[in-house]
Amino acid sequence: MNARVVLWDFDGPICRLFAGHSAERVAVELVEWLEGRGLHGLLTDTERQSLDPHIVLRAVDRRHPGSDLVDELEERLTQEELRATSTAMPTPYADPLIQTWRAVGSRLAIATNNSPRVVRAYLASRGLTSCFAPHIYGRTQTLSRLKPDPHCLTRALSAMGSAAPAALMIGDTPSDLLAARAAGVPFLGYARNERKAKLLRDVGAETIVNSLQPVLELLRSHA
Repeated sequence: MNARVVLWDFDGPICRLFAGHSAERVAVELVEWLEGRGLHGLLTDTERQSLDPHIVLRAVDRRHPGSDLVDELEERLTQEELRATSTAMPTPYADPLIQTWRAVGSRLAIATNNSPRVVRAYLASRGLTSCFAPHIYGRTQTLSRLKPDPHCLTRALSAMGSAAPAALMIGDTPSDLLAARAAGVPFLGYARNERKAKLLRDVGAETIVNSLQPVLELLRSHA
């Protein structure tokens, strides 16, 4: 709890971005958009049925890296994420935990596969921008550097002048843990249900909480 720098994943630990705007539906619409352009064969059956928009985006980028097609697909995803911010559900205890960590002198950053435009819009709606700005590191045009690549974590650490062991990453997916491990950053797993907890355990997560409340209480007790 005495981490000098805390790196947060966005969708999961801070909010459920697609709580009222289905990510699965977004993935289906991206696939349908590709098929409407005659690009049905661009995805494998597994990718097509993944119901994960990031899997669709990365699959296209692997086959056509840096192309206008990828840029357009990424912008379509960003617009869907921006629409989702209006119905995003704050993760219980995330707001006070963020504010308390900031108040006790820790520096905060966001390291996410979502668009930084989306993160900024959500933080502004919750009055949390000042807790993170300018340290918001999200999806760039170089999609090969999405987590589990540690790129967004190492960008944050470099900008904040922090050594990896002095930081803490809070994430809810295996890609978060793998990125933290690659960057040498200690990891705290957040899993709102047993399915997500099992996914984290399967890749070796050692510390997992199903609520941020005990983290907040522990932080307050040491403040």
